[in-house]
Amino acid sequence: MDLQTRKLDLIEYLLHLTDEKLFDKIESVIKSENNINNPFTEEEMMARAEKANEDYAAGRTMTLEQLEAEVKNW
Repeated sequence: MDLQTRKLDLIEYLLHLTDEKLFDKIESVIKSENNINNPFTEEEMMARAEKANEDYAAGRTMTLEQLEAEVKNW
C-alpha cells in the first residue's frame, strides 16, 4: 500500500472516530512529533523573525565571505 493510500485511509478512520479520548491521544502524538521537528513555538518563531528584520534594518548583517571567515575561527 503506497503512502497516499495510507494517508487517505487514516483520514477516513479519523472522520469516523467517535472516541474522543482516543482522538486526544492521536492528536497529542501528532503535536509532540511536530515539536520534535520544530522545537520553537509559533510565538518564538515570530519573535525570531522580527528580531532578524530589526537586525537587517539596523545594518547588523555580514556578507557570506565575512561569515565564512568567522566560522574558520570557531
